[in-house]
Amino acid sequence: MFLREQPGLELAGGAGTGSFGRALVPVKSLSRYEQLRIAAARIDWVPDLGAEIGSLTWWRGLATCTLLCGAAILTAPGLRPVPGFVAAPMTGAAWEEARPLAIAPLALGGGTGRRMAATDLVRPLAETPERPVIELTATLGDGDRLVSALQRAGVGRPDAAEAASLIARAVALDDIPSGTMLDLTLGRRADKRVARPLERLAFRAKFDLNLAINRAGEGLTLERHPIAIDHTPLRVTGRVGSSLYRSARAAGVPARLVEAYIKALASRVSIGRDVRADDRFDIIAEQQRAATGEVQVGQLQFAGLDQGHRKIQLVRWGDNAQWWDARGQSERRGAMGMPVAGHVTSTYGNRMHPLLGFMRMHRGMDIGAPYGSPIHAASDGVVAQAGRAGGYGNFVKLAHPGGVATGYGHMSRIAVRAGQHVSRGQVIGYVGSTGLSTGPHLHWEVWKNGVSVNPRSISLSSVAVLSGKALREFKAKVANLLATAPAR
Repeated sequence: MFLREQPGLELAGGAGTGSFGRALVPVKSLSRYEQLRIAAARIDWVPDLGAEIGSLTWWRGLATCTLLCGAAILTAPGLRPVPGFVAAPMTGAAWEEARPLAIAPLALGGGTGRRMAATDLVRPLAETPERPVIELTATLGDGDRLVSALQRAGVGRPDAAEAASLIARAVALDDIPSGTMLDLTLGRRADKRVARPLERLAFRAKFDLNLAINRAGEGLTLERHPIAIDHTPLRVTGRVGSSLYRSARAAGVPARLVEAYIKALASRVSIGRDVRADDRFDIIAEQQRAATGEVQVGQLQFAGLDQGHRKIQLVRWGDNAQWWDARGQSERRGAMGMPVAGHVTSTYGNRMHPLLGFMRMHRGMDIGAPYGSPIHAASDGVVAQAGRAGGYGNFVKLAHPGGVATGYGHMSRIAVRAGQHVSRGQVIGYVGSTGLSTGPHLHWEVWKNGVSVNPRSISLSSVAVLSGKALREFKAKVANLLATAPAR
């Protein structure tokens, strides 16, 4: 037999022994309030609403939460404004008296608003007084003249002309940039019918120069105040990453310098194919830092790219802003330019000849264009042939470096002669229809080492080398640029 509790002495004869000696303790009756308090203390008023969902305890907790939220909403303060004292609006004489007081600080000698009748002590003024000195600022507009800007600001014609004449001794008036702020001080005038005299004019004429015009007696004097300039170049280096342009811009390089940098590198390396994420760019540009805090960034001077196995170092040199490598060599690469503005009517390769009527190798490119359109040299070179050439009609052949030659056929007129040096883009003739031709167009042919090739597949390069004094000056510039510490 299994019992819930172990048997005690109450079983059998031990019952009497177990109860022997026990005193009966009377139970104290509790009031109804105490019974409710004890019962309320046993209740869990904050049950976990995430457990025992649907039970009596859960519903009791939900009801408690709802009652508490409702009580908080009902006892919350409202959003109505707190009533306060508002002064009644002034009208009539009170308003007329108070109104001038609101603008009294704006006018020298402004009225207080209080009025009184005139007495025998009142004396009439000979004239209305005005401010002894006026300080103002004028702006030089786009395409504006300095004299006109001064006159619009209130400077008399004689003073404006004299000031412009003095300023022209220090800087050309046309070189003063638009947007320049002119700080003016106009003095007291003896007669209201004339303009105020110019007492002082100050402005920044150039990045490194401040000018000031001051009155000295009956005339004006010019003062020059040079501004100290630091010409240390700006150098920025960094990793190419996923995008050379974005990485350089993120490093703080201005957009125009990044564009110039990529354009310079493109003559030596394919940006999209050869530049890797781990390569490091090196950009050096002119920079001017004024003692007053302003900074001007000039032209790109150095374009470098460290690819680990090789370094590309290009330096701007010469009046024509040509790019040279650190050894003093300049190489220009690139596809030839289109010799005429028009549309391609026949490409390089086999085709049905429009006049002969059979398949024939077309060793060039036909470009349709209006009769008389100018034909330009595709690259620098020397005129090897200029004249009549059978089916080519009027024909010009140019010899270029690297064993490359170009031919231009069916011209209406030739504009060069044999032996003449021509530059890229120079006019060498005009579109026509001479020779075997069905209409005005240009037959453009290209040879590489005497073999005809597709004009679209050829690129030209030229190499120049510095020597002597120019090379020494160039290497000194390279050393000076590379000694510049990168910006942080």
